[in-house]
Amino acid sequence: MSRWNELTGGTLGETYDSRFAALAAGGTDVHGEARFCAALVPPGSRVLDAGCGTGRVAIWLAEQGYDVVGVDLDASMLAVAEQRAPGLTWIEGDLADLDLDLAGSFDLVVAAGNVIPLLAEGTEPQTIRNLANALTPAGVLVAGFGLDAGHLPVRPTFTLDDYDAWCAAVGLRLDERFATWDGEPYRNGGYAVSVHRR
Repeated sequence: MSRWNELTGGTLGETYDSRFAALAAGGTDVHGEARFCAALVPPGSRVLDAGCGTGRVAIWLAEQGYDVVGVDLDASMLAVAEQRAPGLTWIEGDLADLDLDLAGSFDLVVAAGNVIPLLAEGTEPQTIRNLANALTPAGVLVAGFGLDAGHLPVRPTFTLDDYDAWCAAVGLRLDERFATWDGEPYRNGGYAVSVHRR
């Protein structure tokens, strides 16, 4: 079972969405991840939102002209995403068992919102392999996640060195790393946004 499901029971879709709606209504920018991705590949590019949740990133990108597919294990999250954007492709599935029959077809794969640390422990290397397999030869993998107790709702179980090694094992090299989705330089803090390319 994923650490996300252990934490939430897979029932928090509406609650999660309401939280971000309240932040947006209060003037908080909730689209930093999506804008970050849009700066890496042009409109029209194919994007896989891995661990898409309620679709916040995928829907914004689709509105900017990207061809987006969202995948998530949590049916309650996907129910909200489907209600908000019924015209997009939403797939319920475990990223560790990802079999989209779309190998090599995405220009960018994004895993935002602590997706990687909330996988079932031990499935991280296979998940990274699956995400890499979904990329085109010039594709980009982007992941942002916490590394310590201050940035994670669960106990950290791997380091950035581990993550880079999993990426390297499937032919991806670290291109850039930031401390935030706004592009602040990474200086060994508790949160990192990593860009890996072939």
